[in-house]
Amino acid sequence: MKAKLSLSKDKIVSKIDDRLYGSFIEHLGRAVYGGIYEPGHETADDMGFRGDVMEVIKEMKVPLVRYPGGNFVSGYRWEDGTGDRAKRPRRLELAWGTIETNEIGIDEFQEWAKRAGSEIMMAVNLGTRGAEEAGNLVEYCNAVTDTYYADMRRKNGFDEPFGIRTWCLGNEMDGPWQICHLEAKEYARKACEAAKIMKWTDPSIELVACGSSSSGMPTFGEWEETVLRECYEHIDYISLHSYYGNRENNTEEYLGSSLDMDHFIETVAAICDKVKAEKKSEKDIHLSFDEWNVWFHSNEADKQIPRWSIAPPQLEDIYNMEDALVVGSLVNSLINHSDRVKIGCLAQLVNVIAPVMTVTGGKMWLQTIFYPYMYACRYGRGTALKATCECEKYAAGKWDAIPYVDCSAVYNEEAGEVTVFVVNRNLKESVTLDLGLEGFTVESVLEHKIVNHDDMKATNSVDNQEEVIARDGNAKADSVELEPHSYNMIRLKVK
Repeated sequence: MKAKLSLSKDKIVSKIDDRLYGSFIEHLGRAVYGGIYEPGHETADDMGFRGDVMEVIKEMKVPLVRYPGGNFVSGYRWEDGTGDRAKRPRRLELAWGTIETNEIGIDEFQEWAKRAGSEIMMAVNLGTRGAEEAGNLVEYCNAVTDTYYADMRRKNGFDEPFGIRTWCLGNEMDGPWQICHLEAKEYARKACEAAKIMKWTDPSIELVACGSSSSGMPTFGEWEETVLRECYEHIDYISLHSYYGNRENNTEEYLGSSLDMDHFIETVAAICDKVKAEKKSEKDIHLSFDEWNVWFHSNEADKQIPRWSIAPPQLEDIYNMEDALVVGSLVNSLINHSDRVKIGCLAQLVNVIAPVMTVTGGKMWLQTIFYPYMYACRYGRGTALKATCECEKYAAGKWDAIPYVDCSAVYNEEAGEVTVFVVNRNLKESVTLDLGLEGFTVESVLEHKIVNHDDMKATNSVDNQEEVIARDGNAKADSVELEPHSYNMIRLKVK
């Protein structure tokens, strides 16, 4: 099979916001306790953070981490995670049915983020709490004034503000599962007033309002319009969340998951523009796709976890080869929509539906989805080019026309590189992909990495960490042979 990718230096999507490649750490399962933090571990640093996990995240160059939730945040008292650890309360954590020890909070997490080279995307509780508490948290984190919460931070040992610039106005408040779920109008009013207080406290911050928890929500569309009409001039982004899974064991349909993401993004962008026109506003609302991933493998196992455990192994999906292909295509969708999607968060980063896994007291290991996410983090910085791919299509499940070849491309002018990310969805045939670059002279192929396995259900594990890994390919300057069911990253030196 043959296909052709056309790229032009003059045909761009957008300059990419580095935050597009963010991730997520929630107080859920072993994401924090036993994930990023394990004081007794042989690699632990002076604050108890696992050094092996820290190093891989630094190597990945994860730009942004959303914290502390997630469903968790809708019942969270941020003050519980500050000050003297010996005096911090243990609380029932109602979102996930566990006990939260509060050993880690914003005091510690902001230091972890600095050491990891990441910014924080901070979420505020608009479930059990409201605008006043949200403003107090902004003051605690960012204010330089001689006032109560800024002074509280100083008394806790932090003279300098944390400087958190990106904030979420709650989490999934459209969902009946959410602690203190709200109807659209109720949330819109609450979010609007919180946004005003938060920006009065620190005008430099950017705010993300809750959009729909998925495109399948019964209130999808109506929710976005209601929130935007109320909050438009006080927010900067609206969120999108979506998880995918091969529940019907239809691999060909599953590999088309990014078509759903494409439609979701384009629909929400159109709603934003509709409300902008209604309001005759000069301001664009951009999108924050701050929860996305594959999530379905662990659903049955999670039902067996006893309530009120501390840091149990929740949502520990073990990913296979086909999951890696889907994640690669979802990343492509984000890149190809980077004119509207400025923030993205792979949910999550460690242990909980995550690319990085740990054994408590033992090794760290990498899942199949690590590779497409890592290559995007490292080489997806710059300007997204319009990637036009001519290829055959196939029908599967609800999709009538899934392209066999899925592509995105990024030009890093400073490095003099064009990086192409390609997924071959064809389960049986290889594809010869012609690389047509207009306006560039290709000097060499810097790197071609392939992720592939004969068995689409193949997984990695702590005992078999190299079953599905990236290996070198042999791409040429003008073409690449794509193996059946493979993920490919091709870096080209250009001038």
